[in-house]
Amino acid sequence: MPQGDKSSYADKQKRKARHIEQGYEERGVPKDEAESRAWATVNKESGGGNKSGSGRGKPDTHGSSRKGGRLGGAASVRRSAADRSAAAKKGWETRRRKAG
Repeated sequence: MPQGDKSSYADKQKRKARHIEQGYEERGVPKDEAESRAWATVNKESGGGNKSGSGRGKPDTHGSSRKGGRLGGAASVRRSAADRSAAAKKGWETRRRKAG
């Protein structure tokens, strides 16, 4: 199997990688970097490629996702209430302009 071949991954793993990649791209990470980070996360959580089928593969650990969520939450807590409120208002304005 050539390096970079994703044929040994289950559909669920491919969807998961796409979703993680989109999250990175929304935060401004370049496409290539976002893709490699996404697959690294999938590999860390699932232990590599899992062919689909009943009883094949091991259950995923969600350590990487959990760690990322905790770190993001910790950063938010360090900011003042006024800063968090201002950021929320700015985000709301941005979303409102995109939708309208």
